[in-house]
Amino acid sequence: MHVVATAGHVDHGKSALVRALTDMDPDRWAEEKRRGLTIDLGFVWTTLPSGTDLAFVDVPGHEKFLGNMLAGVGPAPVVIFVVAADEGWQEQSTDHRDAVRALDIRHGLIALTRADRADATRRAEVTAQVRHELAGTALADAPLVEVSAHTGEGIAQMRQVLDEVLAQVPAPDPQARVRVWIDRAFSVKGAGTVVTGTLSAGTLRVGDKLELASPDGGRAVEVRGLHSENTAHQVLEPTSRVAVNLRGISADAIHRGHSLLSSGAWELVEQIDVRRTFGQDFYELPQNIVVHIGTAGLEAHVRPLSADYARLSLAYPLPLQLLDRFVVRSPGGRHVSAGVQVIDVYPPELNRRGAARRRAEELELLADASPSATSTPATSTPAASPSPFTDPTGYIQRVGYVRVDKLQRAGFTVDDPAAPPQGIIAFRQWWIAAREITRWKNQLLVALGKHAQENPLAAGMPRKAAMDALDLQEDALLGIAVAAAKVEQVDGVLRVPGHKVDLGAAEASVAKLEVWLADDPFAAPEADELQELRLGAKQLAAAENAGRLLRLGQGIVLLPGAPQEAKKRIAQLEQPFTLSAARKALSTTRRVAIPLLEYLDEQGITRRLDGGLRELR
Repeated sequence: MHVVATAGHVDHGKSALVRALTDMDPDRWAEEKRRGLTIDLGFVWTTLPSGTDLAFVDVPGHEKFLGNMLAGVGPAPVVIFVVAADEGWQEQSTDHRDAVRALDIRHGLIALTRADRADATRRAEVTAQVRHELAGTALADAPLVEVSAHTGEGIAQMRQVLDEVLAQVPAPDPQARVRVWIDRAFSVKGAGTVVTGTLSAGTLRVGDKLELASPDGGRAVEVRGLHSENTAHQVLEPTSRVAVNLRGISADAIHRGHSLLSSGAWELVEQIDVRRTFGQDFYELPQNIVVHIGTAGLEAHVRPLSADYARLSLAYPLPLQLLDRFVVRSPGGRHVSAGVQVIDVYPPELNRRGAARRRAEELELLADASPSATSTPATSTPAASPSPFTDPTGYIQRVGYVRVDKLQRAGFTVDDPAAPPQGIIAFRQWWIAAREITRWKNQLLVALGKHAQENPLAAGMPRKAAMDALDLQEDALLGIAVAAAKVEQVDGVLRVPGHKVDLGAAEASVAKLEVWLADDPFAAPEADELQELRLGAKQLAAAENAGRLLRLGQGIVLLPGAPQEAKKRIAQLEQPFTLSAARKALSTTRRVAIPLLEYLDEQGITRRLDGGLRELR
């Protein structure tokens, strides 16, 4: 299926043309039929002679309904631009042309309607006028068909030209993520909530779990059923007009401008940097404007960075990606003020004097760095080649590291997650700036040195403290810094190679205890004896981390070689052996023997059997 929107001045015959092509009336409201004036969007369809399935979105032309018109044209990839042959180009023709240009709709045709009311000379005059007004836009060379819905003149040719135009439209990606801008929401008896929109990319299936994005945020929904052109489907691919039956939500909670999204695939953003593509510059626009994208129309605050670049703060978050196109108009205004393009959905803070000016200079340099970019966006037609704004290198250099899926949600170019741009390193699900790893290495070495100085009894720096020092949120990334700095990881702490624990004032007491245990390996000191030596938990832990002592359960302190000495003595016993036999072989007390044997069990040196017996493994 293809989806085509109409555009053009009020009463120039858009609805009549669609009616003649489809034998269906796009005007749904009784008031529209009574007044002979399209007020809201109309949806009809037909099959072209080639067999191509074609759906129309008919839009109102009156200036009072510009918002409705933009909601209809916004998601459409193709447009029929209508100009009446007898009246010629009019005021809303200009607004609709500017809207089509702002939304960067690149495929379409021109219908010179009401041809029965104009002679050959007038038709030629209007044709020249239309070509002049569309010069410099994507429709400048679009085919033009003289047509009359009243007499049927040109209707057959229009169908043929539509076939030719649609054959040139690039095929959308059925594997892409879904973003359906909702244009209607209603309730059907026995089915529940139904929303409609244009599926321009991705695939919808019955049973899909989607996200409904609204001003209140995202909400999980499920596809209960799918229809297109009044026919039920299990699967719908792009481009299609779709009616989606949703489970678990009331139609009253959904409105035009909300969107259905692939779960977790889109970023809902409220602050963006944009580039002017034509129209009033950002200094000329009011601070508060109305922006239109998809079927959404909402207020936004403008902070100019320069005449051609600005920071927009949206009234509520939208699912946006890089290079999305906006239509801008003044609040209460009935005309298109400008067209803008999203160039950053993760913009940096502007909290220092001169930050806005420097940001504009950065964006201008970025645009100028690409052969496809232009230094005069107000008069250019954006190129279809890759944009410098979708190259993630600059963003990654700015933030240091980022998850690849976040880049994909923003619309950055990620051809292969395992093959990042030059200067970027791929690690698991992250892309990391090479210089960021150098910074991590240097910061880690400084942090370890400071920690050792401030904590002389510590065996090293805990990993969590190291992550805080490097401002890392992911433990896996610390491993890169550890490898780059070539530091040791021992028992959950980090330290520089060769690090020695400085026991300080406890050195003499530890040395005395070492002599004590060297003479009698299992004569572990009592608690009061340790207190007399001024060896508390902190000093004993430091000595153990330094490899000088071994602490067992129940406050037992021995030398690190005690387990191996115990193994040698126990090996002389008849196997299996009792606790009493082991205590005698070790020449110690039950206070020491019990925790020592439990430690040997844990280390796999001995094995406990039934009846309180043990044996060497």
